[in-house]
Amino acid sequence: MALDQASREAYEEIVRKNPAEPEFHQAVFEVLEAIRPALQRDPDLRDAAMLERLCEPERQVMFRVVWTDDAGAVHVNRGFRVGFSSALGPYKGGLRFRGDVTLGTVKFLAFEQIFKNALTGLGIGAGKGGSDFDPAGRSDAEIMRFCQAFMTELVRHIGPETDVPAGDIGVGGREIGYLFGQYKRLTNRYDAGTITGKNPVLGGIPARPEATGYGTVYFLEAMLGARDDSFSGRTAVVSGSGNVAYHAIAKLKELGAKPVACSDSGGYVHDPRGIDLDLLHDLKVARRGRLAEYVDHVPSAKYVADGTPWDVPCDLALPCATQNELDEQSALRLVKNNVRAVAEGANMPCTPGSLQIFREAGVAVGPGKAANAGGVAVSALEMQQNAARERWTFERTDRTLRDIMTDIHRTCLETADEHGVAGDYVSGANIAGFRKVVAAMDVCGYI
Repeated sequence: MALDQASREAYEEIVRKNPAEPEFHQAVFEVLEAIRPALQRDPDLRDAAMLERLCEPERQVMFRVVWTDDAGAVHVNRGFRVGFSSALGPYKGGLRFRGDVTLGTVKFLAFEQIFKNALTGLGIGAGKGGSDFDPAGRSDAEIMRFCQAFMTELVRHIGPETDVPAGDIGVGGREIGYLFGQYKRLTNRYDAGTITGKNPVLGGIPARPEATGYGTVYFLEAMLGARDDSFSGRTAVVSGSGNVAYHAIAKLKELGAKPVACSDSGGYVHDPRGIDLDLLHDLKVARRGRLAEYVDHVPSAKYVADGTPWDVPCDLALPCATQNELDEQSALRLVKNNVRAVAEGANMPCTPGSLQIFREAGVAVGPGKAANAGGVAVSALEMQQNAARERWTFERTDRTLRDIMTDIHRTCLETADEHGVAGDYVSGANIAGFRKVVAAMDVCGYI
């Protein structure tokens, strides 16, 4: 599928106005390509420059973050916050702390968030933020001072009815706690709904750490069910070994699949017996160590430095690490090994070429803006909990999450079928999210 002339012209103008931002360009192209059936069916969707408005952020903020390390040396980083769309609610999306974060990275993530958040049906807009600060190797005190400096600037741009940040890569419960503490100090307000992903003692919701990984598996379960298949007897390969990957592995095991491989930035481990969850937790969560140590405890396992887990034969593939991690060569290997389904637990982890290979091979692909929506969905539930000053249980949150992911799956499948691309979850997710946001933009007028 390619772009029609009008969409091509819109895309070329977007590239011209946003140079040197390839990830943002890729995300926009995917959406414009995927929604083509909707534009052909309803040409009025182009009215009032809807495409152009949708692809232009409502606001972009970049600021300086100055902090001192434990030795007293002064460091300067960049901070970012992009509010892409408030058509459906306050901006909502995580903060990413990682050395390679740029404004283009944040724009791509915020753009993806538009459709993901719309699919949840929970009345949240789309935003994203972060910094090129890398927390790896930094002490708790250094991370606290950085978070406080970051929030000192961010505070003027956020609020429970304006923009609600959360965590992402490099920003977990520790960082959220430091950020929220500084927010309280600066505002003299306990607006718990201003930041999500908090520790439950601060008003966080149970199951938020598990939500993205669990949600990806719940979506994959629905995908398999639509094909009269299940997790029983299926092997799975998961990229990453952080929060999303760990909880995806845990839920896969619980539901009857056997995850046999996972990875980190150094390589991947293959354990044919099935990944040892307790060991993985000790290595990557408790001690923040390296996955290479896994084989020291399980000699029958194999660690491959600088390798890709997609080399391991599997029925199910879950890319849960980062963008563009699963390329065309990896897709060809997975297809050759008879992979049945792919569920994206990260944002845009499959390259355009790999998606085309999966499409041609008849492999079902759950795109990140659908399969990865569990995290932001539970963040929105945390906002509900905070607004009502309630305390949800883990079971209530998990049950609601599963219902939301099942509903997102049904929406994607029904939308794809309605627009003549039956079984294409990528098109279904993009079209459904697009139509919902455009409808809200339309009734608000030319803003």
